[in-house]
Amino acid sequence: MDFASFLIQTLNSLQYGLLLFLVASGLTLVFGIMGIINLAHGSFYMIGAYLAFTLSSLTGNLFMAILLGIPLALVFGAALEWALFSHLYKRDHLEQVLLTYGLILIFEELRSLLVGDEVHGVQIPAIFSASIPLSDLLSYPVYRLVISGVCIVLAIGLYVLIQRTRLGMMIRAGNHDRTMVEALGINIDMVYRVVFALGVALAALAGMLAAPVSSVFPNMGSHVLIISFVIVVIGGIGSVWGALCAAMIVGFADTFGKVILPELAGMIVYLVMAVVLLWRPEGIFKKG
Repeated sequence: MDFASFLIQTLNSLQYGLLLFLVASGLTLVFGIMGIINLAHGSFYMIGAYLAFTLSSLTGNLFMAILLGIPLALVFGAALEWALFSHLYKRDHLEQVLLTYGLILIFEELRSLLVGDEVHGVQIPAIFSASIPLSDLLSYPVYRLVISGVCIVLAIGLYVLIQRTRLGMMIRAGNHDRTMVEALGINIDMVYRVVFALGVALAALAGMLAAPVSSVFPNMGSHVLIISFVIVVIGGIGSVWGALCAAMIVGFADTFGKVILPELAGMIVYLVMAVVLLWRPEGIFKKG
């Protein structure tokens, strides 16, 4: 592998890992703070991709589609938490699994009825449609760099939100002791609603950003869901920074695994998870 090829695979690993972080960060917040096993989280990624396709078709602009899609995802997440998930906090995990699996089927059927079962493409904005030459034969798409840049900015924003704001303080407190937070007069139900809506919006945004690269197709959230749970387990349930570290590990393992050991490509991520769990059963980072 020459240097240009190595650089391309490294950039692909970073872009893939950062995109997975957007999805997994919302999942680990919901799982770790609210105690909800949300099998429908991958569907929010799919919904985001279909929002990008639908809204960009109507507006002719992916930027506008994302600007419209983010508030729609936030409102949808808040409404879903109020209508369904708020009733699951004190239920056992089996009921959570059954409800969220049912949501997957509902979302897929609604997607089929509203948009159809065809594979769709989303146009990359013209301003980012160029490629950067790395050698005489190899180049790297600018849009993939844009995805990485957006994800880095969002990761920094998520850090500031959780570590430097009053809302973040309430989220961290609710993560450790819900009863004490309620005793202090904080509306923990509203905090949970905000966390869930944020998780939905992050997953949907990841789908919107990825749509021009991966296309938009039925059941596209299933693989992302599985990988996101792997990231949550590797990073440590409830840890956003663990999710970032684990997403980078998964991104590099998956991308370079397909190049170096293609016959084992489907196993490498899960082998990495097994090694990490043998080393640290609680994940790389503890909850928090």
